Amino acid sequence: MSCLMVERCGEFFESPEQAAKCVRMLGDARLRGQTGVPAERRGSYPFLDFRLLNNTANSGEFGTKKKVKRLLSFQRYFHASRLPRGIIPQASLHLLDEDYLGQARHMLSKVGTWDFDIFLFDRLTNGNSLVTLLCHLFNIHGLIQHFKLDMVTLHRFLVMVQEDYHSQNPYHNAVHAADVTQAMHCYLKEPKLASFLTPLDKMLGLLAAAAHDVDHPGVNQPFLIKTNHHLANLYQNMSVLENHHWRSTIGMLRESRLLAHLPKEMTEDIEQQLGSLILATDINRQNEFLTQLKTHLQNKDLRLEDEQDRHFVLQIALKCADICNPCRVWEMSKQWSEKVCEEFYRQGDLEKKFQLEVSPLCNQQKDSIASIQIGFMTYIVEPLFQEWARFTGNSSLSENMLSHLAYNKAHWKMLLLKQTRSSAGGSGRSSGSPDHADRGAESEEQTVTEGVAP
Repeated sequence: MSCLMVERCGEFFESPEQAAKCVRMLGDARLRGQTGVPAERRGSYPFLDFRLLNNTANSGEFGTKKKVKRLLSFQRYFHASRLPRGIIPQASLHLLDEDYLGQARHMLSKVGTWDFDIFLFDRLTNGNSLVTLLCHLFNIHGLIQHFKLDMVTLHRFLVMVQEDYHSQNPYHNAVHAADVTQAMHCYLKEPKLASFLTPLDKMLGLLAAAAHDVDHPGVNQPFLIKTNHHLANLYQNMSVLENHHWRSTIGMLRESRLLAHLPKEMTEDIEQQLGSLILATDINRQNEFLTQLKTHLQNKDLRLEDEQDRHFVLQIALKCADICNPCRVWEMSKQWSEKVCEEFYRQGDLEKKFQLEVSPLCNQQKDSIASIQIGFMTYIVEPLFQEWARFTGNSSLSENMLSHLAYNKAHWKMLLLKQTRSSAGGSGRSSGSPDHADRGAESEEQTVTEGVAP
């Protein structure tokens, strides 16, 4: 069989097996057939195995595939990227109302402050917060000049990244990516770390933050595994989503040719380090990284002059940025909490529809937002940010984050208590909270870890 060219990979493969593997890793790739006409970009939403879902049902058929797709309206189907096909968006990213544009510029002047409101910034940039933020951060960190990046190519790449996030996802969308990127920018400025960082470190940190959840389907790894999804099979049920985010990012880097002018050895190193950073966000590896960080801090053997140690700190910084929502001011933290729980509940509703076991934290009738957040803060966020504060020497930013975290946790506890009291008249138990009081701490921690990120 003749070689196939995978546009997103920008490479030739000698065997169909190699080409197929690349296409599956880079799910929204376009294959150029014998006619030379590229097929429509199909969108890389991990399609469900409808045969499996139908087999697990006990009551009749669910209808046609078209009806099932309509049921999953919160996902992106057959997303067609216009920019790579040369179609100019109807509204230019920069043709904004002058007043809004001025406000967005003013906000960017304070991009390094922890109370930066990413929701407002996204509205002011007409939904282009990720592109606008990254262009600005690449500029102020001197990365465009240092790596001799072409601005048009950079902008094109960032648009590709932004478009590959599913706007239908309540939580794992481009605004979340922009929020994580802004947090990473704040961490890169920490006095304990900043003086040691190289331009490559900064670019890796910002790129990994921006693309760490690209093409997230809005469901978690256990869901992909139990529906026998092809990504779960491809990555052998190990860091399935994180591997997909990484491979998709590499595909877009190659397709955009953003780094094509750099030496091959350097681009290969960048790709591998991006993978190491993105894979570190797998919540199932939380204890692994936390234990390693505690050991380093206990032994006082972190040498930031060493590239390997700096990379480890960047991994920890990205993990912190990814779950920093409970450390934001209450108004923003509450919005993120509601959004992530909405995504949990959508997965739970989908599992109920197809008579699958409902995943932890995804049952809206049992798992309240307050109880989910309290468990998340207690077992995931607090341990990590306490160690991060030790690393930074209890910097002003770390103290600020821990202060917000304590306030937000107390606020959720107060709301949960009110919910419990309001529903105590009937069964004597809150119908909106899980049985956390009846579980052992170890069991609860496992439940939170399994269900924390769809």
